Amino acid sequence: MVLNLLFITTVIKSTFGVVTTGLWLIPLMLAAITYYRYDAVDPESRPLDQLNLFPEYDFIVVGSGSAGAVVANRLSEVRKWKVLLIEAGPDENEISDVPSLAAYLQLSKLDWGYKTEPSTKACLGMQNNRCNWPRGRVLGGSSVLNYMLYVRGNRNDYDHWASLGNPGWDYDHVLRYFKKSEDNRNPYLANNKYHNRGGLLTVQESPWHSPLVAAFVEAGTQMGYENRDINGAKQAGFMIAQGTIRRGSRCSTAKAFLRPIRSRKNFHLSMNSHVTRIIIEPGTMRAQAVEFVKHGKVYRIAARREVILSAGAINTPQLMMLSGLGPRKHLEKLGIRVLQDLPVGENMQDHVGMGGLTFLVDKPVAIVQDRFNPTAVTFQYVLRERGPMTTLGGVEGLAFVHTPYSNRSLDWPDIQFHMAPASINSDNGARVKKVLGLKESVYQEVYHPIANKDSWTIMPLLLRPRSRGSVKLRTANPFHYPLINANYFDDPLDAKTLVEGAKIALRVAEAQVFKQFGSRLWRKPLPNCKQHKFLSDAYLECHVRTISMTIYHPCGTAKMGPAWDPEAVVDPRLRVYGVRGLRVIDASIMPTISSGNTNAPVIMIAEKGADLIKEDWLTNPEYKVKRQAQVQDAQAAGSNIQGISVPASNISHSDRSNMEIGFGNSSHINISNFSNSSHISNSNSSNIDSSNIYSSNIDSSNFTLNYADS
Repeated sequence: MVLNLLFITTVIKSTFGVVTTGLWLIPLMLAAITYYRYDAVDPESRPLDQLNLFPEYDFIVVGSGSAGAVVANRLSEVRKWKVLLIEAGPDENEISDVPSLAAYLQLSKLDWGYKTEPSTKACLGMQNNRCNWPRGRVLGGSSVLNYMLYVRGNRNDYDHWASLGNPGWDYDHVLRYFKKSEDNRNPYLANNKYHNRGGLLTVQESPWHSPLVAAFVEAGTQMGYENRDINGAKQAGFMIAQGTIRRGSRCSTAKAFLRPIRSRKNFHLSMNSHVTRIIIEPGTMRAQAVEFVKHGKVYRIAARREVILSAGAINTPQLMMLSGLGPRKHLEKLGIRVLQDLPVGENMQDHVGMGGLTFLVDKPVAIVQDRFNPTAVTFQYVLRERGPMTTLGGVEGLAFVHTPYSNRSLDWPDIQFHMAPASINSDNGARVKKVLGLKESVYQEVYHPIANKDSWTIMPLLLRPRSRGSVKLRTANPFHYPLINANYFDDPLDAKTLVEGAKIALRVAEAQVFKQFGSRLWRKPLPNCKQHKFLSDAYLECHVRTISMTIYHPCGTAKMGPAWDPEAVVDPRLRVYGVRGLRVIDASIMPTISSGNTNAPVIMIAEKGADLIKEDWLTNPEYKVKRQAQVQDAQAAGSNIQGISVPASNISHSDRSNMEIGFGNSSHINISNFSNSSHISNSNSSNIDSSNIYSSNIDSSNFTLNYADS
């Protein structure tokens, strides 16, 4: 037991940097033991980090998140194809397995630690007016950090995609891909034509609910909305949330799709591998190889058929621009050679929510952290796979409603509710305010007076924002954090729609069913909104702009569209325009954001994208001709791109505390073992041999120039 506790303490330190203090140290440690038990009964073990990589693979998948894990699994089903999956972060740890501890993973070393640029229109209650944007830097990506909610979006979302010139992406076509991956274990959905059993991704309700979620669903019915499966025939309605959990534990895409294939001989996984660019041959405009840094060495691995970017809506456009694919003016400003002028990084969309609506109750029915007996709660989770630790990050109820701005004749609601039996005050300021990045002054004035009191919340979120943001490069250095402009509420109608959603949320909370708990709104105004009458439209809009919360759904930065669409980056088969052998398969390709949580739609995109690749390479004669031409081109050019391991023993890692952006100790990496590396370019990189690269004193500034020049 002592050895177990020592091990657990090490895990917590490696995840959070420091050991959490207070009563919840004990359940955090004990919960880690649960993961050992989970592994013991799991039919699959952890994936292996391949150290001896091949010089060439048929397909290289960059990013192992909600999309990349699926793509790697499905492509490696073809035994003759060698598949390499590259992930910047490490494997999941024991903490990530516990659903209720989702917030403890954000801002940890498993998170890229992104922040939006300062805004005058949103995030006004956050430190420096910047919203935190958690993104997974771990095997399984953001499916390891998210709140596990399984929401497919609306039928009209996908029919709209098809109407924009993307055949095959209408709802009737994509439904089969939602069902393909799903193993739904809710009995009441077993015979539903919209769901499936036996897929790799487990979906079910949390086995533990507070009485408040039942009241929430009942309140919806009192308002005229049905209690329905929001992933079924119609979306408008209320329901108890479903999530990607299995036996009470998180079912990430790494668990669902990578563990089962760990022993496939044609599949390799490389973790802790930071991809720095895609090498594209300018003459043929073909993606030839992927370059990445792992354990102080630079590798270049060739792709015989294709490179698939599944790095997410932030990292995918970043990598494309670093590789010379992006807006010409932006790349030229940074000294990056432009290979293809594309609107990469534009069209970014996210679901923004209004946080902080807090309702107090008189009965002990909410989640109050300090009230739970740590030992009892933990053993309930360990032994019975039940209890509060199985909650989906705290979210219990979902609803989709119409504001006056939506067309009620269509089943296409414009507001979603997340209902949780807790609020910002429920953990006495231990974690939630840090995850939000909430200003201390706001917390102290509004939420500290009700710390640890029973409360619950409804968070309205805007389903189809009109505003568009962007992702741009900060510098040409691949280890520098990109510029993220969320651009929330650039279109004033977005804020007005969210205000209407807040009004509906207030009406839900006033329903008769909540009277049994003594539920009432906490009426402490936000300090910067006091000039407005409390709960007036002006006040609610001020609240919306003050506690603006990302719902962790960035997308659209490599838009899918037909060739005539000037905003399109990839075609309807997800191939990058103007580049051979390069596709994007992740949330980046969404033309418009789906109406609901995006994890399930991204998994669907990956399932369909993998099938598109199989169709092209296994059944399309045109691809066989192209393949022969590629071989001839390579032979004619004497192309010998190899898997190069470049010694870089002098790579220095600056202290994380000195970094504004928390980029995993790597923002100031010095690639110091390149000999004459500033002269390496795409034109001669194919003939580079590892024996020709020696130690030198070239620092990161030359490394950056190398990227810009090549």
